[in-house]
Amino acid sequence: MSWDYRPLLSGQSRDPFSSMARGALWCASGFYNVAARHRRRQYDSGNRETCNAGVPVISVGNLTTGGTGKTPVVADLCRRLRAMDFRVTIISRGYGASNGRMNDEAMELQERLPDVPHVQHPDRVEAARIAVEELAAEVLVMDDGFQHRRLQRDLDIVVIDATCPFGYGHVLPRGTLREPLDSVTRADWVLITRVDQVDPEEVLAIRSTIAQHAPDCPVLETEHRPSTIQSSVGDWEAIEVLIDQPVALVSAIGNPDAFEQTVLDCGAIVVDHLRLPDHDSYERATREKLRSWVTKLKGGPQPPQRLLCTHKDAVKLATDSIAGVPLGYMPIELAYRTSEEPLQLRLELLMGGSVENQSSRDDSA
Repeated sequence: MSWDYRPLLSGQSRDPFSSMARGALWCASGFYNVAARHRRRQYDSGNRETCNAGVPVISVGNLTTGGTGKTPVVADLCRRLRAMDFRVTIISRGYGASNGRMNDEAMELQERLPDVPHVQHPDRVEAARIAVEELAAEVLVMDDGFQHRRLQRDLDIVVIDATCPFGYGHVLPRGTLREPLDSVTRADWVLITRVDQVDPEEVLAIRSTIAQHAPDCPVLETEHRPSTIQSSVGDWEAIEVLIDQPVALVSAIGNPDAFEQTVLDCGAIVVDHLRLPDHDSYERATREKLRSWVTKLKGGPQPPQRLLCTHKDAVKLATDSIAGVPLGYMPIELAYRTSEEPLQLRLELLMGGSVENQSSRDDSA
Protein backbone atom coordinates (compact mmCIF):
# COMPACT_ATOMS: atom_id res chain seq x y z
CA MET A 1 0.00 0.00 0.00
CA SER A 2 1.08 3.52 -0.70
CA TRP A 3 1.06 6.33 1.85
CA ASP A 4 -2.08 8.43 2.26
CA TYR A 5 -1.00 12.08 1.94
CA ARG A 6 -4.43 13.70 2.38
CA PRO A 7 -4.33 14.31 6.18
CA LEU A 8 -0.99 16.07 5.79
CA LEU A 9 -2.05 18.38 2.95
CA SER A 10 -5.43 19.19 4.44
CA GLY A 11 -3.91 20.16 7.79
CA GLN A 12 -5.70 17.41 9.73
CA SER A 13 -2.32 16.09 10.90
CA ARG A 14 -1.16 18.69 13.42
CA ASP A 15 1.90 17.07 14.97
CA PRO A 16 5.23 18.95 14.77
CA PHE A 17 6.58 16.71 12.00
CA SER A 18 3.53 17.37 9.82
CA SER A 19 3.82 21.11 10.36
CA MET A 20 7.47 21.07 9.30
CA ALA A 21 6.63 18.87 6.32
CA ARG A 22 3.96 21.30 5.15
CA GLY A 23 6.51 24.11 5.33
CA ALA A 24 8.96 22.16 3.19
CA LEU A 25 6.24 21.27 0.71
CA TRP A 26 5.20 24.93 0.52
CA CYS A 27 8.74 25.84 -0.54
CA ALA A 28 8.74 23.09 -3.17
CA SER A 29 5.42 24.37 -4.48
CA GLY A 30 7.15 27.58 -5.51
CA PHE A 31 9.36 25.69 -7.97
CA TYR A 32 6.40 23.69 -9.26
CA ASN A 33 4.41 26.89 -9.76
CA VAL A 34 7.19 28.45 -11.85
CA ALA A 35 7.50 25.30 -13.99
CA ALA A 36 3.73 25.05 -14.53
CA ARG A 37 3.45 28.69 -15.60
CA HIS A 38 6.42 28.31 -17.97
CA ARG A 39 4.82 25.27 -19.58
CA ARG A 40 1.54 27.12 -19.96
CA ARG A 41 3.26 30.07 -21.65
CA GLN A 42 4.96 27.70 -24.09
CA TYR A 43 1.61 26.42 -25.30
CA ASP A 44 -0.14 29.80 -25.16
CA SER A 45 2.59 31.33 -27.35
CA GLY A 46 2.60 28.48 -29.83
CA ASN A 47 6.18 27.49 -29.03
CA ARG A 48 5.02 23.96 -28.30
CA GLU A 49 3.40 22.04 -31.14
CA THR A 50 -0.14 20.74 -30.86
CA CYS A 51 -1.78 17.99 -32.92
CA ASN A 52 -5.23 17.86 -34.52
CA ALA A 53 -7.07 14.54 -34.25
CA GLY A 54 -9.18 15.19 -37.35
CA VAL A 55 -12.42 14.75 -35.37
CA PRO A 56 -13.94 16.79 -32.54
CA VAL A 57 -12.21 16.30 -29.18
CA ILE A 58 -14.00 16.99 -25.90
CA SER A 59 -11.69 17.15 -22.90
CA VAL A 60 -12.95 16.47 -19.37
CA GLY A 61 -10.38 17.34 -16.73
CA ASN A 62 -9.58 18.68 -13.29
CA LEU A 63 -7.66 21.52 -11.76
CA THR A 64 -6.62 19.16 -8.96
CA THR A 65 -5.40 15.63 -8.44
CA GLY A 66 -7.69 13.16 -6.77
CA GLY A 67 -11.39 12.48 -7.22
CA THR A 68 -13.65 15.28 -8.43
CA GLY A 69 -16.43 13.05 -9.71
CA LYS A 70 -15.20 13.18 -13.28
CA THR A 71 -16.22 9.66 -14.34
CA PRO A 72 -20.00 10.29 -14.21
CA VAL A 73 -19.40 13.43 -16.30
CA VAL A 74 -17.51 11.43 -18.94
CA ALA A 75 -20.29 8.81 -18.95
CA ASP A 76 -22.98 11.49 -19.30
CA LEU A 77 -21.24 13.13 -22.27
CA CYS A 78 -20.73 9.80 -24.02
CA ARG A 79 -24.38 8.87 -23.60
CA ARG A 80 -25.43 12.23 -25.05
CA LEU A 81 -23.15 11.79 -28.06
CA ARG A 82 -24.31 8.20 -28.58
CA ALA A 83 -27.93 9.39 -28.46
CA MET A 84 -27.01 11.78 -31.29
CA ASP A 85 -25.85 8.67 -33.21
CA PHE A 86 -22.12 9.43 -33.28
CA ARG A 87 -19.37 6.86 -32.83
CA VAL A 88 -17.65 7.87 -29.58
CA THR A 89 -14.33 6.69 -28.21
CA ILE A 90 -12.85 7.58 -24.83
CA ILE A 91 -9.10 8.18 -24.73
CA SER A 92 -6.98 8.44 -21.59
CA ARG A 93 -3.43 8.06 -20.36
CA GLY A 94 -4.26 5.02 -18.25
CA TYR A 95 -2.74 6.13 -14.96
CA GLY A 96 -2.35 3.15 -12.65
CA ALA A 97 -2.79 0.55 -15.40
CA SER A 98 -0.32 -2.34 -15.33
CA ASN A 99 0.54 -5.51 -17.25
CA GLY A 100 -1.66 -4.48 -20.16
CA ARG A 101 -4.76 -4.20 -17.98
CA MET A 102 -7.03 -1.19 -17.83
CA ASN A 103 -7.01 1.04 -14.76
CA ASP A 104 -9.95 1.37 -12.39
CA GLU A 105 -11.58 4.31 -14.21
CA ALA A 106 -11.49 2.45 -17.53
CA MET A 107 -12.95 -0.71 -15.99
CA GLU A 108 -15.77 1.31 -14.45
CA LEU A 109 -16.47 3.14 -17.72
CA GLN A 110 -16.48 -0.17 -19.59
CA GLU A 111 -19.24 -1.43 -17.31
CA ARG A 112 -21.17 1.84 -17.61
CA LEU A 113 -20.71 2.19 -21.39
CA PRO A 114 -20.27 -1.24 -23.00
CA ASP A 115 -20.83 0.23 -26.49
CA VAL A 116 -18.13 2.93 -26.15
CA PRO A 117 -14.51 1.85 -26.81
CA HIS A 118 -11.77 3.11 -24.50
CA VAL A 119 -8.19 3.54 -25.72
CA GLN A 120 -5.53 3.93 -23.03
CA HIS A 121 -2.06 5.03 -24.08
CA PRO A 122 0.65 7.14 -22.35
CA ASP A 123 0.71 9.29 -25.53
CA ARG A 124 -2.80 10.60 -25.98
CA VAL A 125 -2.00 11.82 -29.49
CA GLU A 126 -1.28 8.20 -30.39
CA ALA A 127 -4.47 7.14 -28.55
CA ALA A 128 -6.42 9.60 -30.72
CA ARG A 129 -4.82 8.20 -33.88
CA ILE A 130 -5.77 4.64 -32.90
CA ALA A 131 -9.33 5.71 -32.09
CA VAL A 132 -9.84 7.54 -35.39
CA GLU A 133 -7.93 5.28 -37.79
CA GLU A 134 -8.58 1.86 -36.29
CA LEU A 135 -11.92 2.32 -34.51
CA ALA A 136 -13.46 4.87 -36.91
CA ALA A 137 -14.32 7.23 -34.06
CA GLU A 138 -16.29 10.34 -35.05
CA VAL A 139 -15.74 12.15 -31.74
CA LEU A 140 -13.27 11.66 -28.89
CA VAL A 141 -13.86 12.24 -25.19
CA MET A 142 -10.47 12.73 -23.54
CA ASP A 143 -10.62 11.69 -19.91
CA ASP A 144 -8.39 13.73 -17.59
CA GLY A 145 -7.17 15.95 -20.41
CA PHE A 146 -7.09 19.52 -19.11
CA GLN A 147 -3.31 19.52 -18.58
CA HIS A 148 -2.58 17.47 -21.70
CA ARG A 149 -2.42 20.29 -24.20
CA ARG A 150 -0.54 18.58 -27.03
CA LEU A 151 -3.79 17.19 -28.39
CA GLN A 152 -6.03 19.98 -29.65
CA ARG A 153 -9.53 20.01 -28.27
CA ASP A 154 -12.77 21.63 -29.38
CA LEU A 155 -14.39 21.77 -25.96
CA ASP A 156 -12.57 22.00 -22.62
CA ILE A 157 -14.71 21.00 -19.61
CA VAL A 158 -13.25 21.39 -16.12
CA VAL A 159 -14.80 19.50 -13.20
CA ILE A 160 -14.57 21.08 -9.75
CA ASP A 161 -15.65 19.14 -6.65
CA ALA A 162 -17.65 21.40 -4.33
CA THR A 163 -16.45 19.47 -1.27
CA CYS A 164 -12.75 20.18 -2.01
CA PRO A 165 -12.72 22.69 -4.85
CA PHE A 166 -9.25 24.17 -5.02
CA GLY A 167 -6.72 21.63 -3.77
CA TYR A 168 -6.19 23.01 -0.24
CA GLY A 169 -5.24 26.35 -1.82
CA HIS A 170 -1.81 25.30 -3.11
CA VAL A 171 -0.23 23.74 -6.16
CA LEU A 172 1.64 20.45 -5.86
CA PRO A 173 3.24 19.27 -3.68
CA ARG A 174 1.89 21.47 -0.85
CA GLY A 175 -1.63 21.18 -2.22
CA THR A 176 -3.29 19.20 -4.98
CA LEU A 177 -3.66 21.90 -7.65
CA ARG A 178 -2.02 20.62 -10.83
CA GLU A 179 -1.49 24.15 -12.06
CA PRO A 180 -2.22 27.65 -10.77
CA LEU A 181 -5.87 28.41 -10.22
CA ASP A 182 -5.97 31.10 -12.92
CA SER A 183 -5.54 28.31 -15.50
CA VAL A 184 -9.32 27.95 -15.34
CA THR A 185 -9.37 30.76 -17.94
CA ARG A 186 -8.75 28.02 -20.55
CA ALA A 187 -12.00 26.25 -19.70
CA ASP A 188 -14.99 26.46 -22.03
CA TRP A 189 -17.32 25.08 -19.34
CA VAL A 190 -17.05 24.38 -15.62
CA LEU A 191 -19.11 21.68 -13.93
CA ILE A 192 -19.29 21.90 -10.15
CA THR A 193 -20.03 18.44 -8.75
CA ARG A 194 -21.54 17.35 -5.41
CA VAL A 195 -23.15 20.73 -4.76
CA ASP A 196 -25.74 18.95 -2.59
CA GLN A 197 -23.01 18.11 -0.04
CA VAL A 198 -22.11 21.71 0.81
CA ASP A 199 -23.98 24.82 1.91
CA PRO A 200 -25.35 27.14 -0.80
CA GLU A 201 -22.97 29.85 0.45
CA GLU A 202 -20.02 27.61 -0.36
CA VAL A 203 -21.29 27.05 -3.90
CA LEU A 204 -21.61 30.80 -4.35
CA ALA A 205 -18.05 31.24 -3.09
CA ILE A 206 -16.81 28.67 -5.61
CA ARG A 207 -18.68 30.45 -8.39
CA SER A 208 -17.19 33.75 -7.27
CA THR A 209 -13.65 32.34 -7.38
CA ILE A 210 -14.23 30.97 -10.87
CA ALA A 211 -15.69 34.29 -12.04
CA GLN A 212 -12.60 36.16 -10.82
CA HIS A 213 -10.50 34.27 -13.36
CA ALA A 214 -13.03 33.31 -16.06
CA PRO A 215 -15.98 35.73 -15.88
CA ASP A 216 -17.50 34.58 -19.18
CA CYS A 217 -17.18 30.84 -18.60
CA PRO A 218 -20.53 29.02 -18.23
CA VAL A 219 -20.88 27.15 -14.94
CA LEU A 220 -23.24 24.23 -14.31
CA GLU A 221 -24.05 22.70 -10.93
CA THR A 222 -24.47 18.96 -10.57
CA GLU A 223 -25.15 16.28 -7.96
CA HIS A 224 -24.00 12.68 -7.74
CA ARG A 225 -27.05 10.52 -7.15
CA PRO A 226 -26.82 6.81 -6.32
CA SER A 227 -29.38 4.72 -8.16
CA THR A 228 -29.21 1.22 -6.65
CA ILE A 229 -26.97 -1.10 -4.64
CA GLN A 230 -25.30 -3.64 -6.90
CA SER A 231 -23.03 -6.63 -6.50
CA SER A 232 -20.27 -7.83 -8.80
CA VAL A 233 -22.56 -10.57 -10.16
CA GLY A 234 -25.27 -8.11 -11.16
CA ASP A 235 -27.71 -8.50 -8.27
CA TRP A 236 -29.27 -5.22 -7.14
CA GLU A 237 -31.41 -3.72 -4.40
CA ALA A 238 -33.27 -0.45 -4.03
CA ILE A 239 -31.27 2.29 -2.36
CA GLU A 240 -33.97 2.61 0.32
CA VAL A 241 -32.78 -0.60 2.03
CA LEU A 242 -29.93 1.46 3.49
CA ILE A 243 -32.23 3.52 5.72
CA ASP A 244 -31.16 2.95 9.35
CA GLN A 245 -28.92 0.04 8.30
CA PRO A 246 -25.45 -0.25 9.89
CA VAL A 247 -22.83 -0.36 7.14
CA ALA A 248 -19.05 -0.20 6.87
CA LEU A 249 -17.29 1.53 3.99
CA VAL A 250 -14.05 0.84 2.15
CA SER A 251 -12.67 3.18 -0.50
CA ALA A 252 -9.46 3.94 -2.38
CA ILE A 253 -10.47 7.19 -4.04
CA GLY A 254 -9.38 10.81 -4.06
CA ASN A 255 -12.29 12.12 -2.00
CA PRO A 256 -13.50 9.51 0.51
CA ASP A 257 -15.39 12.13 2.55
CA ALA A 258 -17.74 12.74 -0.37
CA PHE A 259 -18.41 9.00 -0.72
CA GLU A 260 -19.20 8.71 2.98
CA GLN A 261 -21.54 11.69 2.84
CA THR A 262 -23.39 10.12 -0.09
CA VAL A 263 -23.98 6.98 1.97
CA LEU A 264 -25.13 9.02 4.98
CA ASP A 265 -27.52 10.97 2.76
CA CYS A 266 -29.11 7.62 1.82
CA GLY A 267 -30.02 7.12 5.49
CA ALA A 268 -27.41 4.53 6.42
CA ILE A 269 -25.53 4.36 9.73
CA VAL A 270 -21.81 4.32 8.96
CA VAL A 271 -20.08 2.13 11.54
CA ASP A 272 -16.55 2.63 10.17
CA HIS A 273 -14.74 3.64 6.99
CA LEU A 274 -11.46 2.10 5.85
CA ARG A 275 -9.84 4.84 3.74
CA LEU A 276 -7.10 3.54 1.49
CA PRO A 277 -4.78 5.64 -0.69
CA ASP A 278 -6.21 6.79 -4.00
CA HIS A 279 -5.99 4.11 -6.74
CA ASP A 280 -4.85 1.41 -4.31
CA SER A 281 -4.64 -1.82 -6.29
CA TYR A 282 -5.97 -4.10 -3.50
CA GLU A 283 -3.03 -6.46 -3.56
CA ARG A 284 -2.62 -9.31 -1.11
CA ALA A 285 -1.48 -7.27 1.89
CA THR A 286 -4.37 -4.85 1.48
CA ARG A 287 -6.92 -7.65 1.15
CA GLU A 288 -5.60 -9.30 4.31
CA LYS A 289 -5.86 -5.99 6.15
CA LEU A 290 -9.39 -5.61 4.83
CA ARG A 291 -10.46 -9.06 6.03
CA SER A 292 -8.98 -8.46 9.48
CA TRP A 293 -10.75 -5.12 9.71
CA VAL A 294 -14.12 -6.64 8.77
CA THR A 295 -13.63 -9.54 11.18
CA LYS A 296 -12.98 -7.08 14.01
CA LEU A 297 -16.08 -5.06 13.13
CA LYS A 298 -18.23 -8.21 13.21
CA GLY A 299 -17.29 -8.67 16.85
CA GLY A 300 -17.91 -5.04 17.74
CA PRO A 301 -20.89 -3.38 19.46
CA GLN A 302 -22.62 -2.57 16.15
CA PRO A 303 -21.62 -5.10 13.48
CA PRO A 304 -22.29 -3.92 9.91
CA GLN A 305 -25.00 -5.67 7.95
CA ARG A 306 -23.16 -4.95 4.72
CA LEU A 307 -20.03 -3.38 3.27
CA LEU A 308 -20.19 -0.65 0.66
CA CYS A 309 -17.51 0.57 -1.73
CA THR A 310 -17.40 2.75 -4.82
CA HIS A 311 -17.79 1.42 -8.34
CA LYS A 312 -14.03 1.96 -8.92
CA ASP A 313 -13.25 -0.18 -5.87
CA ALA A 314 -15.76 -2.86 -6.86
CA VAL A 315 -14.17 -3.55 -10.25
CA LYS A 316 -10.83 -4.18 -8.51
CA LEU A 317 -12.15 -6.16 -5.54
CA ALA A 318 -14.35 -8.35 -7.79
CA THR A 319 -16.08 -10.11 -4.88
CA ASP A 320 -19.54 -10.16 -3.31
CA SER A 321 -18.42 -10.52 0.30
CA ILE A 322 -15.48 -10.02 2.64
CA ALA A 323 -15.11 -12.14 5.78
CA GLY A 324 -18.71 -13.25 5.33
CA VAL A 325 -20.20 -9.74 5.14
CA PRO A 326 -21.96 -8.88 1.84
CA LEU A 327 -20.19 -6.26 -0.31
CA GLY A 328 -21.99 -3.94 -2.70
CA TYR A 329 -21.46 -0.68 -4.53
CA MET A 330 -23.67 2.21 -5.54
CA PRO A 331 -23.54 3.28 -9.20
CA ILE A 332 -23.49 7.08 -9.29
CA GLU A 333 -25.31 9.07 -11.96
CA LEU A 334 -24.94 12.75 -12.75
CA ALA A 335 -27.92 15.00 -12.03
CA TYR A 336 -27.97 18.65 -13.08
CA ARG A 337 -29.06 21.25 -10.54
CA THR A 338 -28.94 24.00 -13.18
CA SER A 339 -30.32 23.64 -16.69
CA GLU A 340 -28.36 21.22 -18.85
CA GLU A 341 -29.84 22.60 -22.08
CA PRO A 342 -26.96 25.03 -22.81
CA LEU A 343 -24.46 22.16 -22.65
CA GLN A 344 -26.64 19.95 -24.83
CA LEU A 345 -26.96 22.77 -27.38
CA ARG A 346 -23.19 23.28 -27.35
CA LEU A 347 -22.64 19.59 -28.12
CA GLU A 348 -25.18 19.70 -30.94
CA LEU A 349 -23.52 22.77 -32.44
CA LEU A 350 -20.10 21.14 -32.16
CA MET A 351 -21.19 17.92 -33.80
CA GLY A 352 -23.34 19.71 -36.35
CA GLY A 353 -20.29 21.65 -37.42
CA SER A 354 -18.33 18.41 -37.58
CA VAL A 355 -20.91 16.85 -39.93
CA GLU A 356 -20.86 19.95 -42.17
CA ASN A 357 -17.05 19.90 -42.32
CA GLN A 358 -17.05 16.21 -43.18
CA SER A 359 -19.62 16.76 -45.93
CA SER A 360 -17.54 19.56 -47.39
CA ARG A 361 -14.44 17.33 -47.43
CA ASP A 362 -16.41 14.53 -49.07
CA ASP A 363 -17.77 16.90 -51.75
CA SER A 364 -14.32 18.28 -52.53
CA ALA A 365 -12.93 14.79 -52.84
